[in-house]
Amino acid sequence: MSAPLLAVEGLVTSFPGRGAERIAVVDRVDLAIAAGETLALVGESGCGKSMTALSIVSLVPKPGRVDAGSVRLAGRELRGLPVDAMRRVRGAEIAMIFQEPATSLNPVQRVGAQVAEAVRLHERVSRGEALRRALALFESVGIPDPDARLGAYPHQLSGGLKQRVMIAIALAARPKLLVADEPTTALDVTVQAQILELLRRLAGETGASVLLITHDLGVVNELADRVAVMYAGRVVEEGTREAVLGAPRHPYTQGLLRAMPARAAAGERLYEIPGAVPAADAWPPGCRFAERCAIAQDVCRAREPERTPLAGGGGVRCHAVAAAR
Repeated sequence: MSAPLLAVEGLVTSFPGRGAERIAVVDRVDLAIAAGETLALVGESGCGKSMTALSIVSLVPKPGRVDAGSVRLAGRELRGLPVDAMRRVRGAEIAMIFQEPATSLNPVQRVGAQVAEAVRLHERVSRGEALRRALALFESVGIPDPDARLGAYPHQLSGGLKQRVMIAIALAARPKLLVADEPTTALDVTVQAQILELLRRLAGETGASVLLITHDLGVVNELADRVAVMYAGRVVEEGTREAVLGAPRHPYTQGLLRAMPARAAAGERLYEIPGAVPAADAWPPGCRFAERCAIAQDVCRAREPERTPLAGGGGVRCHAVAAAR
């Protein structure tokens, strides 16, 4: 992929450990997203997906910090930008949609005013014009009776409507990149489908790229153009949606797909990957998946696998795949 909109290289994010030690929770992560593309970053809870997203937008909670790597948006390096400059990038060029809209919205401010405020943060317009823009955004994200909803407080809205308000805020400044962190997790199945369809439509209409953080491979199949699979702080496989979901190469990706409820026969026990993701302060020296992998060899436990390029621009970190080439 040439000249990606977002290029992340060698990203390392850490938190304090024992004494002066720091523990990397995001470890040498590389990602690339083309203009207008949706990349899904998938994996179990605790793999580092959300922390990767927060690292990209410089919102890592203290005492965490980004220690190394490069984050370039349209060729511009974002790491090292002054706080005020990075604040202008957030919202205007990169916007985040969080998984818990109820905790992201101000409970004592009307939602229309919150969207209007997002507009005025990035554009010099009057309050009246900002409210008109908020109304148009409410209409674009499918909020019913948008005029009346402008004056509502968050507690007066359902979870699905609150998430639509959050998407309207994210779109207020027409960003180049949307970062959606588990945007449907707190919603029921019917509303999830509506929000996914909304994101797909808006990405197509605005031309925005999307970084979708999720553990749900069904969501990935609905929305993603490309997929990056994360395990224990590292990307272990990436490629097109068709390649990763249709012919996965890494044993971890294969396990995630086997564990999908849709793949279990009626009456059959759902497959579970044995074991659990190791804690960041207990990552093994070799392949981090080795202790859960049915085909692990001595080399897997002794040496970390390098990235093996695959056809179509993808790659995988697995000694077995490398040996078979």
